[in-house]
Amino acid sequence: MTPNIETVEEDDEISLLDLLQVVADNLRLLVLAPLTAGLLALGISFAIAPTFTATTKFMPPQQQQSAAASMLSSLGALGGLAGAATGLKNPADQYVAFLKSRSVQDVLIDRFKLMERYESKLKTDARTTLEGVSKIASGKDGLITIDVDDKDPAFAAQLANAYVEELGRLLDRLAVTEAQQRRVFFEKQLTNAKDNLIKAEQALGASGVNSSVLKSTGAAVEAVARLRAQITGQEVKLASMRGYLTESAPDFKQAQTELSALRGQLARAEQSEPATDSASSDYIAKFRDFKYYETLFELFAKQYEMARIDESREGAVIQVLDAAQPPERKSKPKKALIALMTTLAVGFALLLFVFIRQALRGAAQTPESAEKIGRLRRSWAKALGKAS
Repeated sequence: MTPNIETVEEDDEISLLDLLQVVADNLRLLVLAPLTAGLLALGISFAIAPTFTATTKFMPPQQQQSAAASMLSSLGALGGLAGAATGLKNPADQYVAFLKSRSVQDVLIDRFKLMERYESKLKTDARTTLEGVSKIASGKDGLITIDVDDKDPAFAAQLANAYVEELGRLLDRLAVTEAQQRRVFFEKQLTNAKDNLIKAEQALGASGVNSSVLKSTGAAVEAVARLRAQITGQEVKLASMRGYLTESAPDFKQAQTELSALRGQLARAEQSEPATDSASSDYIAKFRDFKYYETLFELFAKQYEMARIDESREGAVIQVLDAAQPPERKSKPKKALIALMTTLAVGFALLLFVFIRQALRGAAQTPESAEKIGRLRRSWAKALGKAS
């Protein structure tokens, strides 16, 4: 066993010495060629137009969802509507997605005529180029950073700041926060209730005012109409609460109890409602509809105003920490890095080349290896001949 180990160690030592000899024999090539390539790359880098990077940092709107959720229990009827919105683990990621959206990109392309600037025939190509020169990321500190590269430092700053401006306009059109979603929901409900109230008022006016019937039954009919409106609101509130509460939750049970109480009041009010003849029943029905929609309108108006107050306090306000300024120094190309990387790459490639060349020369000295190399060369020649 000992002679074999010594033989292996001797072979390894000889192989290492052979490698060092190959390096020494080609030292001039391995040193001068990479240095020449590095100097050439350095010279070429001076001919490349400099690129400037403008940076803007801002704090996205803060969603106070915990505060909004705690207010749901204190709202009146329909207070739970549109309140089941869930937040993201990192809300900043949502705003990064908005900034990278096609809606924002298309506005920027049209605003700054980027198709002409980037020499793109299609808007898709302009979007791709815009994505390449823009870097948008959110940090652990909650800030969003926008970096824009361009050969014109002033234009790079304008484009970086325009991202923030267009995000603000986009947020004005979208309901992002919980308060915004409630505001949008109640705004639609308020519009529908207003339309129904106008129709009911017109129908009541067309039927003529029956003062005698109104004096005798008006209060009772109005009470029934208001109770029905409150029950409708409470039913919708319960349906919305099922989206974020279990039926065993205290708030949900309390809402059910309130609904049962309202239904009991309605049943008693309907029993005590005075009877009317057929001549006045049509007027009473229209008066009841008018009071029903009037109550719904008041309810939705109240919730809409509360949602607006919540929205103004929660606010989708973008706070810019550092607005982009025209950069004074270029960011690309990094001449020293280009020269260094070129030198290392060429040096490694030449080192690999001389080792392979030396190995082929050594293998050609044995008949068996020479035959294999000959077959390999013929195979390559045949393959290249077919390819050509």
